[in-house]
Amino acid sequence: MQSARGFEYGVKHIISPMSGLVRDVLLSISDLDSQQIDFLLNLGAIYLNHRRLTENSSVSNGDYLRVHTKPRRFPKGDINFRERVIFENDHFVLVNKPSGIPVHGSVDNLRENVQSYVEEAVACKLLITHRLDVPTNGLIVYAKTLEFQTAFNKLLIAREIKKIYRAKVEGQVPDKRILIHYMEPSPRAPKTVASEAKENWQECVLEILDSKEISDGAHELRIHLHTGRTHQIRAQLGFEKAPVMGDHAYGAKKLWDEEKIELTACELEFTNPLSSESHHFKI
Repeated sequence: MQSARGFEYGVKHIISPMSGLVRDVLLSISDLDSQQIDFLLNLGAIYLNHRRLTENSSVSNGDYLRVHTKPRRFPKGDINFRERVIFENDHFVLVNKPSGIPVHGSVDNLRENVQSYVEEAVACKLLITHRLDVPTNGLIVYAKTLEFQTAFNKLLIAREIKKIYRAKVEGQVPDKRILIHYMEPSPRAPKTVASEAKENWQECVLEILDSKEISDGAHELRIHLHTGRTHQIRAQLGFEKAPVMGDHAYGAKKLWDEEKIELTACELEFTNPLSSESHHFKI
């Protein structure tokens, strides 16, 4: 039995009417061919009883299958991810992330992301420490060990990592140096922020270090991010009527077909909690 829920997004919810291998089940009840099913399995776009599959596994009668038939694609094209590695030691890898590719795997695509591409380039399994939005580019740290991942995350929570961003924005620069907003605790995007505190809403703090006019009605800002909420810079600047250029979701003009905005994580400064070595990276 198939449910129509989610069909507009290419998601099929299926209660298996038979037992067998997932490929055979889907061939018998869907319009997918064998090649398409194998492609979706390799991409991690098929789930069995809420568990992601990556190979042709056994299915029992009555099992629940969720199939993402239209997964979002993030091919690396001609990007050389070995050249994107800025620094590497025994604890972590620092990468200059390109726009348009996610930091890690998504619900419908486990393979096409910066983490996977860099793992292939450096021949090492990597762990997530922090994130950048898909259209944002710049510096991102991947841990090589669970020990460093845990220690780095503690630095993030304690706000002991200095993160500087460069943003080109439309409109006038906000007249306040420090912007404080409160973000609605919702998984949906675009994010909603308010200038007044509300119960359970998360505090968002950023500091505009300097600004310069780059053209009529456009400015370049250098921003110190004090808190690291999802879409924080984009949502705060959009609220202040100075959206990041290209960021259509937050009120800017759409400039490109690809997923790209003028926001760069350009500086990262921290002390390695395992080695006590000080790091300051800048692009």
